[in-house]
Amino acid sequence: MKFSYKAIRKDGEPYQDVRDAVDKFALFRQLKKDGETLVSINEVGERGERRGFSSFVPTWLGKIKMHEKISIARSLGGMIEAGLALSRALQVLERQATNKKLKKVLGDLNTSISSGKSFHQALEEYPKVFNSLFVSMVKAGEESGNLASSLKQIADQIEKTYLLQKKVKGAMMYPGIIMGLMVVIGILMLIFVVPRLTQTFKDLNTELPASTKFVIFLSDFFKNHYIVAVLIIVGVIVGMRYALKTNIGKKLFEKGSLRLPVIGNIIKEMNSARTARTLSSLLASGVDLLPAIDITSEILQNNSYKQVMAEAHLAVEKGRPLSEIFSKHEYLYPVFVGEMISVGEETGQLSHMLLGVATYYETEVEQKTKDLSTIIEPVLMVFIGLGVGFFAISMVSPMYSVMNNI
Repeated sequence: MKFSYKAIRKDGEPYQDVRDAVDKFALFRQLKKDGETLVSINEVGERGERRGFSSFVPTWLGKIKMHEKISIARSLGGMIEAGLALSRALQVLERQATNKKLKKVLGDLNTSISSGKSFHQALEEYPKVFNSLFVSMVKAGEESGNLASSLKQIADQIEKTYLLQKKVKGAMMYPGIIMGLMVVIGILMLIFVVPRLTQTFKDLNTELPASTKFVIFLSDFFKNHYIVAVLIIVGVIVGMRYALKTNIGKKLFEKGSLRLPVIGNIIKEMNSARTARTLSSLLASGVDLLPAIDITSEILQNNSYKQVMAEAHLAVEKGRPLSEIFSKHEYLYPVFVGEMISVGEETGQLSHMLLGVATYYETEVEQKTKDLSTIIEPVLMVFIGLGVGFFAISMVSPMYSVMNNI
């Protein structure tokens, strides 16, 4: 294989050259043996094209999925624990990767490490792939000399969070699909069914109730101005998505969702589990409490919880106990969280206590998401019944009125 590379000679003079080597690592070792420093390296194809790890990657290559990150952390931890060097482990993962973007990232990480950077410094170059939690736990593992254990903890942490989110999203998908189908069926009825009944009402020449006039108005609008109707529907959906991205819209949605029956409790317990597990993992890896609080704040998505973590940082910085802040915000964190943190601070087992809190609330959320479908089904039936009843009364009542007059 041929490689085009840039390096610095012993006397400090930079230069660029092309050389044959088995792989880039062999070339790196040869340059190091000669007392030279490798700056960058690119593989040269048969036609002379450069296919380096730093080359442009099109956006259509997709993104690195969560389960792939879990696999990276767990596989690296296992291989390092088995005695493989980090660069060798990354090379193995790069060969196995089928995701082109993941393959490029792993290659870049390997190149960075080969050029003298630490693993956490290499990870910092990809903040969209590896968040601050990942980087901080790797850094703590490198500093303590227990990188393999830290990587396994990262895999467990990400997996627990990922599975919890997946279960909650799965529970909410069912009512979303049902409501969507109701809307579609309603529009189809307005376009194809109502116009036939409308003609009947015109032939009977009878006074129609307000609800019937409203249904006929919607039907005429969808039938005669379907392009405008579609644009309005799309505009409403886009407008809602945009509003949820604004600070005001996001805050209103977050506060409103916390006040919903059943759903609000699941959100609180889910955030409690995420907070506790993240703090526990960071503290167990050797990260100090203040940086651990800041990283946890970045992981949390709800602004209300971010504000609690910011308050916790200031309190701990001033020497106040962490449990005091959690106990103060019982409308976000259940009483159990503050009590367990207090016990952990008193016994010096804060990380262990937080892990217990995380496990408890993860189990609670899992059970409640299972029960959610049982609760939602009768609620959906009521909504469907109301919709069908309104339509039936609106369209059938004029007919009964005509029959009575006859």
